[in-house]
Amino acid sequence: MASTISQHVLTQLDRLPVEQQRKVLDFTRGLGSKTLKGIPGSRLLCFSGVITPEDTRAMSDAIQDECGEVNTGEW
Repeated sequence: MASTISQHVLTQLDRLPVEQQRKVLDFTRGLGSKTLKGIPGSRLLCFSGVITPEDTRAMSDAIQDECGEVNTGEW
């Protein structure tokens, strides 16, 4: 199965321009990285509840209005 996935990835990769191939390479290197990046969730808890429910609804509505459809075939 892994060989089949690799074949499909390589087929798709060959169709991409060089700059996008570099992005794929960077992405796959990141996936294989053993070093975790980011901030632990426990350090983010202090931000919980900072945004009001009204503001989150307004943001959600704006996103829905402007980005109502997601094209999964795009990067």
